[in-house]
Amino acid sequence: MPYCLTIKPSIKPMHNTDLMAAKRNILLLLCLLITGTTAYSQWAMGKGKGYYKVGVWWLEADQHYTNVGAIDPNATRGLFINSFFGRYGLSENLSLVGYVPHTRVYQNKQVYSSGRAPLAGEEFSSLGDINLGLDYQWYRKKGWAISTSLTLGLPTGNNSGGSDGSYQTGDGEFNQIVRLHFGRSYRLGKQRFYAKANFGVNQRSKGFSDEFRAGVETGTKIIDQKILVLGRLNLIESFQNGTLDASTSNGSIFANNVEVVNLGGEMIFDVYKNWRFSLSASYPVRGRLIYRAPALSTGISLQL
Repeated sequence: MPYCLTIKPSIKPMHNTDLMAAKRNILLLLCLLITGTTAYSQWAMGKGKGYYKVGVWWLEADQHYTNVGAIDPNATRGLFINSFFGRYGLSENLSLVGYVPHTRVYQNKQVYSSGRAPLAGEEFSSLGDINLGLDYQWYRKKGWAISTSLTLGLPTGNNSGGSDGSYQTGDGEFNQIVRLHFGRSYRLGKQRFYAKANFGVNQRSKGFSDEFRAGVETGTKIIDQKILVLGRLNLIESFQNGTLDASTSNGSIFANNVEVVNLGGEMIFDVYKNWRFSLSASYPVRGRLIYRAPALSTGISLQL
């Protein structure tokens, strides 16, 4: 997949229900970013081959981007996600992909210097929204690979957790993401690199706006080909075509039209035979209704 008690609107002040909706929306987007980076690939697995990863993702923030892109402080909240990701080759060109998260949302106790009564901390955890999908490689030649993927976002998480309903582990709606992936291997001198990009549309239900999604990534192996170092950039832009917003949500659903540009990097270490260990970090360099803090993750993977 950090918290705001005040989110500033672009035109008029928010009521209490609007604040709750905006707070919920930030956690929703974090979950979307997590699942949106699921490791689809334009390079096919091959029939009977698999890739499996157990990972941990963590973020804690005391600042957020408002709905006009400004930066505001917020009560410190965190999001901690344990997840399983799997990718299995059904044929030489078709792969089955799955992502299953378990999410913990928490808010730290707030102590005020003015003598105001402390605000108690709270936490909530449950199964998050599961992703299931397929990707199909339909071109591979002269270093190029092109594929298409379909991701189904299942509303298996809780969209009203905690005492005020803002501790979500899911968004409560069914969505479908269709992407086109491009990849190429290349050399700079004697060093071999890869680069890939993806573009897609997330079609959402229950009044949420549809979204344009895109990402680019490049990487290379170093130190006797035992460490993969990569950088990536991902973005989400709203089509602004939904029926929901902070003023109409009345606290029961998320706010709408979230956006972000996320910059990150990762190091993947060969550990033993087909086992690998990874460390990664990312940061939102621009956004609307999203926490302004780094996200850290680690994981262990097996490729068969």
